[in-house]
Amino acid sequence: MEPARELTKTLLNNTKNPKLAWQIFKRIASNPQFPSDSFNKSLPVVTRILIGAKMFTEINNLQQLILQSHTSDHTLLLLMRVLAQLGHVNLAVSQLQAFRSHHPNKPISISLYNLLIRFSIRDNHLDCVRVLYEDMVVCRVPFETYTFNLLIGGLCDSGCLEDARKVFDKMRERGCVPNEFSFGILVRGYCRAGRAGEGLELLEVMRSMGVGSNIVVYNTLVSAFCKEGKTNEAEKVVEMLREDGLVPNVVTFNSRISGLCGSGKVLEASRIFRDMQVDNELGLPQPDMITYNLMLDGFCKEGMMEEAKTLIETMKENSVGLKVESYNIWLSGLVRNGMLLEAQGVLNEMAEKGVQPTIVSYNILMDGLCKNGMLRDAKTVMSLMKNGGVTPDVVSYSILLHGYCKKGMISEANKHLNIMIANGCFPNNYTCNSLLESLWKEGKVLEAEELLKKMKERGYALNMVTYNIVIDGLCKLGQVDKAVETMHDLWDQEDTDGNDNDSCKPDLITYSTIINTLCKDGKLDEAKKKFIEMIGRNVYPDSVIYNIFVSNLCKKGKVSSAFRVLKEMEKKGYNKSLQTYNSLILGLGMKSQFFEMYGLMNEMRERGIAPNVSTYNNMIRCLCESGQTDDATKLLDEMLDNGVSPNISTFKLLIRPLCQIGEFRPAQEVFNISLSIFGHKETLYSFMFNELVAGDELLEAKDVFMSALDRCYSIANFSYQDFINRLCKAEMLECATEVLKKMVKKRYAFEPASFMPVIDGLRMTGNNRDADEFAELMVEMGSEIKVSNQVNRNTKVNNRRKVVNNDESNWRNVLHRDDGSGATLKILNKVQKGWGYERILNIQSPKYDFLDE
Repeated sequence: MEPARELTKTLLNNTKNPKLAWQIFKRIASNPQFPSDSFNKSLPVVTRILIGAKMFTEINNLQQLILQSHTSDHTLLLLMRVLAQLGHVNLAVSQLQAFRSHHPNKPISISLYNLLIRFSIRDNHLDCVRVLYEDMVVCRVPFETYTFNLLIGGLCDSGCLEDARKVFDKMRERGCVPNEFSFGILVRGYCRAGRAGEGLELLEVMRSMGVGSNIVVYNTLVSAFCKEGKTNEAEKVVEMLREDGLVPNVVTFNSRISGLCGSGKVLEASRIFRDMQVDNELGLPQPDMITYNLMLDGFCKEGMMEEAKTLIETMKENSVGLKVESYNIWLSGLVRNGMLLEAQGVLNEMAEKGVQPTIVSYNILMDGLCKNGMLRDAKTVMSLMKNGGVTPDVVSYSILLHGYCKKGMISEANKHLNIMIANGCFPNNYTCNSLLESLWKEGKVLEAEELLKKMKERGYALNMVTYNIVIDGLCKLGQVDKAVETMHDLWDQEDTDGNDNDSCKPDLITYSTIINTLCKDGKLDEAKKKFIEMIGRNVYPDSVIYNIFVSNLCKKGKVSSAFRVLKEMEKKGYNKSLQTYNSLILGLGMKSQFFEMYGLMNEMRERGIAPNVSTYNNMIRCLCESGQTDDATKLLDEMLDNGVSPNISTFKLLIRPLCQIGEFRPAQEVFNISLSIFGHKETLYSFMFNELVAGDELLEAKDVFMSALDRCYSIANFSYQDFINRLCKAEMLECATEVLKKMVKKRYAFEPASFMPVIDGLRMTGNNRDADEFAELMVEMGSEIKVSNQVNRNTKVNNRRKVVNNDESNWRNVLHRDDGSGATLKILNKVQKGWGYERILNIQSPKYDFLDE
């Protein structure tokens, strides 16, 4: 057996005993008779053993052994190579430096430097790259263009673009001429940094120097310009490409199509795509699968679903075919555009065509279904996934869990979480954060704190997303002091650890949440302190923070202070947004500074910011509060003329002040306009009715109420008891009787005490028959005492009432009153005959013992 093979075998047999392996190698390799080629063959083995055992002192001794016994540059290069390949390039560089200190005049080949530079870049050891470069300069090692290309590429990949350009500019000083790869690497660096314009300038230099360009450099520029949305510049590069005698390939066209679709110019992209399909005579490349997928994605994102469907059919008919990637894009497009039934059909089609849906396919559909509240369908898709042999991953479970959380179904979410863990799929931060956020929203503080505790115990890397959920939950529950304490704990932990990890540093969201809550609670001084604190912590405010102060100061009537904040905001380079204008308009309006208020609206328009419904609502509110209802009504007309859709609040803001000043006809007109826009909404009817009742416009109120009864609305928000009382006091007993009869006829389960003023009125007019009839109905309702104010569609009277309101006070008042009307006595006589006897006795106060006699 040859010496190298025998030594290598011995070393491998002693891998688990590295010290013995080292002693064997050192003894044999120290022999002057040991062949150099055998030494070189066994060197990688012993180096790996020493590195694995972290015997770094022996590594240094190994270098001395090489220098003493085997002075070949190749052997030293081999040691450096092995060290670099094993991920110890810094150790390899230190070996080089040690060698230099002992043998300063001994030349080292450029290939060794190139090797170490390449591995230093691979392992992101820029410090080693700089050491090697400086050593080459000091030792006057002749540079190669390849060396510079390595340096430029490494610096570009590390984001040191300016340094890369300096190295590029020094190539000629070192006797190296940049080649097409030198230019290509630097152009790519500019493009990746979003500086395609500078990349184009470099291409011009390249052309002026007569360096032969290649299609890759042009495609890099075309792609970069397209990603930046500069499609015109991309087209210019394509023209330059043709001028240089190159032919655009499919990559060039795909870059153009991708850029156009990304900037919303899908129709322009489709024209290029169509040319590729039909213009063979012009020598254009045929579209490939990537081209089709780019166009399909572009159509779907722009909602052009008919065009996308046509493209799908084309793909089915030609040689391209439909792969799973195309199906996933199509699925995503259908889901994004709310076409969930069609998406489910696509999933079935995939199975029929023999295209196995991936986990991504199922997750896309499940996500769409959950976002639309179709949780049962999402669960069905998960079952199909399992039946199809695809195991749900953490994303699949998280999608379904997040769906339950959004609907407030916490128990179902917990159940789903347990199933997930039982199936060996452990939740990630996103899963836990979804559940945590829902628990805070539901006000389940103890459960939320328990979940947070478990996340910590099980080693989850809690980040600021998690803590911001906690802080937001505390603020919404009115525990802002505890939220501030949590934030300070995070800073204390950061200061104690002394690391630069940003994952748990309070950020803009943290401070925005706390400052907003403090402002809403009227604690402006504390909010200002937090503002100063965040700047001191190098968390710099954005327009959101400034707008929080502006908004809350305006609401507090401190408009001057709001404008001072605005001045500081603009000084920092943030312009007024729609939210800023809306806040200022409200503040000025509250101060009755209407001239300035209208001036701000004009300024908005001049700056290209269109007023929205909040803008108009703020102005209408302020004008109405100042009694300028005519001007407020004109603003409603302006809204409609400008295409700004009013909301229900807009109409409420107008109707109330009109009714309060007795302008009921204009109020009715506004009400009718609201019905024409929103349809017959219960909230509009209840609001109009209540305002008419408050203004004693009883006949108009009756018309509105009767219409509401005809539409079977819930009357919980209608002040019908007050309405009936006012009718009776106004001696409009006939109207009151008509209203009650209709409520009974429609089978509403309403407050029984509503009968009393009518019963009293009927008895006073001698209409005992109707009074008795109403009294019987009142007792029947009183036997239940459960008022729903809803229509009961069951034909049985006893099942008329639904339980939503157990307030018995009004009914008790009827039973306990003794005003000489005789109605109460009449009712109690009937109770004694068995009408609801047990139920009424149960609700009596103990002081009325005579009822038991």
